Amino acid sequence: MLFPAERLVALVIGAFLIADLTLVAGSAISVDWRGYGAVVSCGAVILAVGLAYRWSGRDQKIALAAIAAGLFILFTIVGAALNYLLIPVGAERIDPLLIRLDGLVGYSWPGLVGWASEHPALGTLLRWTYVSSLPQFVIVILTLGMTGRQAQLHAFLLTGVLAAMLTMAFWLVFPSSGPSAYFAIPVETAERLGMVVGPDYGVELNRVMTQGAQRLSPQDVLGLIAFPSFHTVMALMAVWFTRSIRGLFPVFVVINTLMLPAILIHGGHHLTDLFGGLAAFLISVWLARSVLARVTDTRQRPEPAAPAEQGL
Repeated sequence: MLFPAERLVALVIGAFLIADLTLVAGSAISVDWRGYGAVVSCGAVILAVGLAYRWSGRDQKIALAAIAAGLFILFTIVGAALNYLLIPVGAERIDPLLIRLDGLVGYSWPGLVGWASEHPALGTLLRWTYVSSLPQFVIVILTLGMTGRQAQLHAFLLTGVLAAMLTMAFWLVFPSSGPSAYFAIPVETAERLGMVVGPDYGVELNRVMTQGAQRLSPQDVLGLIAFPSFHTVMALMAVWFTRSIRGLFPVFVVINTLMLPAILIHGGHHLTDLFGGLAAFLISVWLARSVLARVTDTRQRPEPAAPAEQGL
């Protein structure tokens, strides 16, 4: 019922779910079970639809797209919850080092935000660009699946899972929260820009990073990881895996070129976070390719020759 790449992702989801439930059981954190039930049900239903189509043999392209979409939703849920359950990480973070590295090339997050606030139309464009990351992922999954690009879809899915695991593992050892937790941005500046990651976001990041979460809900989960930037990984993935799709590739190149300043301004990121995201993307693409080469036999083995027909 599941191809090798799909089975691997399903195993990761199962492992993350076990870790989530174990950490919840050992903590005093309250959980919005109804909220999680709704989003898990959504992913499970989409996955079930895909499995039903594959089992019936009705439309393998729909099956491919639906199974990947369901797995993606379920992984996003259990992964985000696990990330939250790993806090608090304490006051020691690598942000001061990242801020110093940014300063060496003249980058200042407050300076960039202040400049962007003087161009509100650009700020609005970049805000919509920033929040387009998840819709882009859905579009890529559906497009690759519905056009029968199985190998590309599975590489895309596995790359995303590996990149998320890699960024979470690095962040657990070297935590970071981004410049919004260190620099005060005037309220009027944040309002003029409609900042996604503004002053209030930074204050809440500081609180949960040092005190931990009191309630776990799919509606209230913050993006905790600054370095490496997973938004950068997502932007690179959207471009890389649509390069063979003529109608989509140039659009995604434009959108994700704009995504880079959007990540800095609206995502509250250090400049170095983008380079960390690039490294995570490259490593994950290579790992996904290596793993898929091991678990998927794409070689066409010739059928053994029939014995020569004996003369009558």
